[in-house]
Amino acid sequence: MVSRPNHPLRGALQNLAVLRERNFRTFFAGYTTSMLGTAMATVALSFAVLEATGSLSDLSFVMAARIVPLVVFLLGGGVLGDRLPRRLIMLCSDWLRALTQGALAVLLMTDSARLWQLLVLAALGGIGEAFFKPSFDGLVPHVVSPARLPDANTMIGLGNSVAGVAGPALAGLLVTFVSPAALLLVDAGTYALCGIFLLRLRVPETRAAAAPGVLRELRDGWGMFTKHRWLWTVTLQFTMFNFVVWAPYLVLGPAAAKETYDGASSWGTIVSIYGLGSIVGALLLLGRRPTRPLLVTTLVTVLWAAPSAALAGQAPLVVVCAGALAAGVANSVFNALWMTTIQQHVPHEALSRVMSYVSFGAYSIGPIGLALAGPLAERTSISAVLSFGVCWQVAANAFILCLPSVRGVRLARQTDDAPTAASDGEDEQPRVVT
Repeated sequence: MVSRPNHPLRGALQNLAVLRERNFRTFFAGYTTSMLGTAMATVALSFAVLEATGSLSDLSFVMAARIVPLVVFLLGGGVLGDRLPRRLIMLCSDWLRALTQGALAVLLMTDSARLWQLLVLAALGGIGEAFFKPSFDGLVPHVVSPARLPDANTMIGLGNSVAGVAGPALAGLLVTFVSPAALLLVDAGTYALCGIFLLRLRVPETRAAAAPGVLRELRDGWGMFTKHRWLWTVTLQFTMFNFVVWAPYLVLGPAAAKETYDGASSWGTIVSIYGLGSIVGALLLLGRRPTRPLLVTTLVTVLWAAPSAALAGQAPLVVVCAGALAAGVANSVFNALWMTTIQQHVPHEALSRVMSYVSFGAYSIGPIGLALAGPLAERTSISAVLSFGVCWQVAANAFILCLPSVRGVRLARQTDDAPTAASDGEDEQPRVVT
């Protein structure tokens, strides 16, 4: 079912061969740098807002101020990603986020920040992310040879995982030596650096043909999204997972760690082990090509519920950590295979719009799950809410496995030993991107 390299050393070299492609190497370096800064800023922002206002409610408002515009503008970002040069949109988004994070850092450093200013800057950052993500998803197939697209997606997931582990740890260390606001300034610098890497990509920009209008493009993108039953079915499953399983886990996990284990230190260990699992999953997937990718993802994502199940059963901490490790592995496998499947089956000229619908589903009702988890646990119990999520995940995956449209999806086979002429080294010819 899965092709494997014959010789271990040759296999390892093949797995990392994607980094020999100049375009992808540049793209990967810029994006990973930006993700590391973002992971650091997530920790720094919490402490910075608390230092500035001392209010948990203000912190909640600032966090929500980023998420709401992200959801609202995602579909518009998808339309622009298919209409305008994707690299240009990503550059503008990075520069917008660099400016907003820089302004936020300056306000906090000078003790002149007001809540409304924090909310506006957070919202602008969310808008930048909303326009960046669909163009990013649409550009990936153009910066790597087709044969190495699966490894490219796996490497991107690996970079995210490493940043997710190293960023918070580095932020926790640095915040004792410098102010949280200073770390936000570092994050602004990583966005600017990512923009520099994007400028170095050899992807001549071309405008799309005259478009019929935004609403027509949204309808066409929706038609492409709903055309593939496996695409909207798995998106719906992922949407409900965020609502029923993951949002309660993020809210109630720390509370369960406080009740049953050693509180913040135990929860920090669980989160770190999850990140470690994501790294392990990405490394295990490199060079492997499951012929039925969605069958594999549906089987392994049952493990997403493992840490919730362990917390609900008040299992020993080592068991909870094992569940987090398994969930992290499942996360990397899902993300890499899911993205590769979409990129191979959706026309590139519609990819940004389709991915905006996928991302909209992922983000849309997750905040509602975050808001409901606490009150529901107070009316019932933490174990009851987490257990419901576990049962949901198992039942949903069993249902998805019964769908021929999901089980039958196959990855296109490419010859790893025969990349395109523009794949390796410094002399490749640039590809034309829409």
